[in-house]
Formats: sequence, structure tokens, C-alpha cells
Amino acid sequence: MKQGTFFPDYHLHTSFSSDCDANIHNIIKAATDSGINSICVTDHYDMDFPVRDDEPDMDFYLDADCYYKYMSEIREQYSPSFDLKIGIELGVMDTTADKLNDYALSHPEFDFIIASSHIIDGLDPYYPEYFEGRSDEAAYRRYFESILYNVEHFKNYNVYGHLDYVLRYGTHKKESYDMSIYTDIFEEIFKHIIYDGKGIEINTGSLYKGLSFPHPHPDILKLYKEMGGEIITIGSDAHKPYYVGYGFDAARRLLLEHGFKYYCTFEKQKPKFVVIE
Repeated sequence: MKQGTFFPDYHLHTSFSSDCDANIHNIIKAATDSGINSICVTDHYDMDFPVRDDEPDMDFYLDADCYYKYMSEIREQYSPSFDLKIGIELGVMDTTADKLNDYALSHPEFDFIIASSHIIDGLDPYYPEYFEGRSDEAAYRRYFESILYNVEHFKNYNVYGHLDYVLRYGTHKKESYDMSIYTDIFEEIFKHIIYDGKGIEINTGSLYKGLSFPHPHPDILKLYKEMGGEIITIGSDAHKPYYVGYGFDAARRLLLEHGFKYYCTFEKQKPKFVVIE
């Protein structure tokens, strides 16, 4: 799954993320070993994350100044033979969407900002409690409704990440997932994303999380393209060096099958369109 990769990996985590202990040097080595000479680190910051008593270290706090300073030094160390961009993944909730606008504006130094949904009504779909007492369909719909709220209220990001992350943890995963049930929500989500000049990502993390397709589902990707969506990045969501660039051949096939001619890279939050070869 890792052979023939060439896209810059625009969704990666290091030990600055609460759920990761990967060393940035090992991440860069894994990238170069896969033929990738540019990546963007996007460590987690989830403002007001509901910390669990049984996992007190999982607070998803990020000291942005320390993080940026450290990664800037690493960037200098590897330049010019390796291109390291510095980004951040902001977990967005209805209670933090407005505050995150101010936060993002206060950090113009970042090359790239991913908005993503991890916490819905105080719960992460990663934990079984999110699905208790409701069907997968209801749980998925609530997750997608939360994304719609977020894109209506949070505007200072570049792409929205792993749009159907919730599928990784559903009781029946993709077997109970009919995208057509949620077309109405995704049409509204994409109206905001496209009008606001934002994009989405192909996130291949799902391929090593039990799904047979990258995020988002191909039907969602098709809808995004049909509605005029053009800005798209590719990320492995790797929390371990092994997964850097994982499944990028599958991502390339999907992009070409759905009529995409370009992918995007970012510098100081400005997209650059690159031809898919």
C-alpha cells in the first residue's frame, strides 16, 4: 500500500499530539523512504477537550509557540533537500467554533490548518458510549450535523479533515452506511466549504482502521467534485512512522476517477494547485 507514493503527506502527528509518541525525525525518514520529499505536520489541538478520568493525559492541548519554534528548527535542519511545512489540526465543537476563529487568526504563522470533528455532544465516536442507545444511522447523522454547524461558524481553516471519521467506529462500519441518506447534509456542508474557499482532504487513515476506502467515502468525494469543489489535500493521519504515505496510490486512483486534475499544497495558508501526475 505504500509503494509508488508521491503526494506530500498533509496530515501527520508527532509527540506534540496527546495520542502520539512519534519522533519528527523518524517521521521524516519514513517519508523519504517512501519517496516523499515534503510533508506537513498537523499536531492536535482540541480546545476545551473533555478529559476522561481514565485518560488524564489525553487533553489534546498544544503549546503552539513551543511547537512552532521546535518545528521551525527542524525545518531549517532538513532544508533545502526536504520540505517541512508546519500546520495544526484544530478539533472543532459547537462550543468552541467561535473561539477557534480568534485562535486561528492569532496564529498566521501556520502554513496549514485542518478543521476536524472529534467530539460530538461531549463524546468522541472512538469510544463505544457515543453509539449507545442509538442506531449507527442516527449516530452518523448527528456527527454530520455537527460538521455542518462547524462550517457555518468556524471560517479560519484550510481543509476539513476526515469528513466521515465516525465510520471508523460504527457498530457495523461501512455495511450500514448508505451515503444517499446523508446527501442533504453534505450538500449544505459543501455549499459552505466551497463558498468560503476552503477544501477537504482525502484521509487514508481509514485504510488501516478497518475500512476499505479512504475518508471521505467515494460517493461524498463525487458530490464534492460535482458541486464545484477543487481544493483537496492528501494525508495519512499517521501517528506512527510506518503509516506515513500509507494508501496514497488508492488516493491517487480515487482523485483521477472522480475528475480531479490537481491536489493542493499550502504555504502560509495559501493553496497551490499541483497537477496530479
